[in-house]
Amino acid sequence: MIKKTLIALGQPIYQTGKLVVGGINKIHWPKIKKEKPITKKIIFSTKINIKTSPKKIKPGNNKLLYLSLTLLMLSASGIGWWFMREIITDLPSVNEIYNPPKLSTKIYDRNGNLLYKFYKDEDRSWVSLEKIPDYLIEATLAIEDKEFYQHRGLSIKGIVLAIWHNFKNGANGLRGGSTITQQLVKNVFLSGEKTWKRKIKEAILALMVERKLNKEEILERYFNQVAYGGETYGVNEAAIKYFGKEVDKINLAEATFLAGLPAAPSSYSPGNNNLELAYGRQKQVVEQMLLAGTIEKGSAEEIINNRVEVVIESREIKAPHFVFYVRDYLREKLGFDNIERRGLRVITSLDLTVQNMAQNIVSDEVSRVKKLRISNGAALVVDPTNGDILAMVGSKDYWATEMTGKYNVTTALRQPGSSIKPINYLLAFQNGKSLTTIIDDSPITYYVRGQPPYSPQNYTGKSLGKVTLKTALASSLNIASVKTLNENGVENMIDMAESMGITTWKDRSRFGLSLALGSGEVKMTELAEAYTTFSQLGDRVVVNPILEVDNYLGKKVYSKKTEKIAVTEPKYAFLINQALSDDSARAPIFGTGSKLKISGKTVAVKTGTTNNLKDNWCIGWTPEIMVSAWVGNNDSTPMSWVASGISGATPIWNRIMTILLKDRKDVPWPVPTGVYRANSCGSSEYFTDGREKGIICAPTPTPTTTPGP
Repeated sequence: MIKKTLIALGQPIYQTGKLVVGGINKIHWPKIKKEKPITKKIIFSTKINIKTSPKKIKPGNNKLLYLSLTLLMLSASGIGWWFMREIITDLPSVNEIYNPPKLSTKIYDRNGNLLYKFYKDEDRSWVSLEKIPDYLIEATLAIEDKEFYQHRGLSIKGIVLAIWHNFKNGANGLRGGSTITQQLVKNVFLSGEKTWKRKIKEAILALMVERKLNKEEILERYFNQVAYGGETYGVNEAAIKYFGKEVDKINLAEATFLAGLPAAPSSYSPGNNNLELAYGRQKQVVEQMLLAGTIEKGSAEEIINNRVEVVIESREIKAPHFVFYVRDYLREKLGFDNIERRGLRVITSLDLTVQNMAQNIVSDEVSRVKKLRISNGAALVVDPTNGDILAMVGSKDYWATEMTGKYNVTTALRQPGSSIKPINYLLAFQNGKSLTTIIDDSPITYYVRGQPPYSPQNYTGKSLGKVTLKTALASSLNIASVKTLNENGVENMIDMAESMGITTWKDRSRFGLSLALGSGEVKMTELAEAYTTFSQLGDRVVVNPILEVDNYLGKKVYSKKTEKIAVTEPKYAFLINQALSDDSARAPIFGTGSKLKISGKTVAVKTGTTNNLKDNWCIGWTPEIMVSAWVGNNDSTPMSWVASGISGATPIWNRIMTILLKDRKDVPWPVPTGVYRANSCGSSEYFTDGREKGIICAPTPTPTTTPGP
């Protein structure tokens, strides 16, 4: 069993009364006494003492000695200079060992389903040593570094054994002599070049790392740094790729398989159709574990005789438009840079089940209206209570080639048409108008100096005469809307839109009275956020697709907080909802019982078709859910004139909204303070501040079954 609690190098401990430093007993060498030299006498038979004298060195020999010493010193200096310049001065800072490697950022939906991984070159996720099974550690040490707990970075024994093993086996079953620490150093600091210079640096850095980190820390970094084949780095990502599970869930057989890959990932990687080589390497791992005594013979035979099943994980992307929207949101809104290497775990608000449902509906409905010269569609589902994006369908098919499928309509600038009208009418209510205020929906022409005359027309080409603001809004009457904006003021409408979250009308000089009919481009994401103001009775809720962000160590670095901004009083937002949820109020143009009505549910809804037939919208909401839909062509080619408010985007909206509301109770908006019901002109209506007095009753408009804008 691997010990995961180790003693850091250099820390003194005591064992049985002896001081131990760094785990090695301190040796006390005995003192050696110096003895006097013994004078030897050479005695011949003649008994004559002969004194020996030192041999004289010839002058020429002195020069040779000095020259040799000089050359030796110069060589040593040269080697030292080369060593300093080429090795020491070129060594990276060993403190870089504390920096995390390149780590993949993973994007999940709200239920933990992986949507996509962002990485550059190296797909890696960090895992702590505690989550790595002991038998995986044992397998790795058995095949890579049996002396790991004995050496201090370098293993002479390991090098000698590797040389002898390779000499005996030749090209078959080559074994390296590098320690785990050396392999870690190579992956963190050095390139893969096979030179003596690199090996010297590797050895020095290995010794330095062993003084910086304990054995646990070295192992953890090793398992998270090394390659396991292709773009897969780190043992956790390898377990996910080859076995579809986190590393703490793998079994013994799978562990022996993974342990064999780092020695030559390009050769053994299953992703390169090298399964036979990988299984052969696994057998070597098992054999070495048997020799090390870390596996039983029966288990070893079972692993070798029953090959583990390897399932290569495909790198697919789910909800692609949303995923890339989230990436940009992380960078631009939350300030997270280097997404491809930070190892973030991002939990988003997306519900993959809702996403797939919406995607299928968009694709199906666009195919049905192809004859109307419509090539694309989009949808956005938002929870208006907290700004969560539950689904983002940017096009009918992200991979479509007949048109640019990657084009994300939900974040693109498109003209909203009549779907922008509620902002204009909100201003009117704030300025003292009521649902029963009369407006004359009769033809009119506006003359502005330097511009051609402007004569707005209704979608049907007919005017309805005097109508209430409620009818004008619900039936989307263009003439009445332009007249209302003329009273409100274009600048005031832009101010209101910006307070509701519209950011795309900065150049105000571009806009005139046609702004009432949607001439100002918006993003679907921003229009949905703006209309949370109506759904939440006056409070704009900021759309935010991210619930939580964790760093590579699992520490939470961001947690979403619902952001609400008061825009208008609840009573005025309530009046907008009343007008747009009244099926009879839109009857003059849309008829009754159209696809704008969800049976048994209270839903406010607004359509929009631009005069040039380039964009067709439908956006509707309840207090709990909001759905936006669009159809058209990416290049703004006009659709057929038949494409209208209830035959273009509305079927998409209706199908999605119907499914989402199916199992929900009907939730009407509560009547806010300052709003009350009163009888007026033969019917009951909502009023504010006593405005039912002095009402002039308008004639009842004649309902029509003609589809409206």
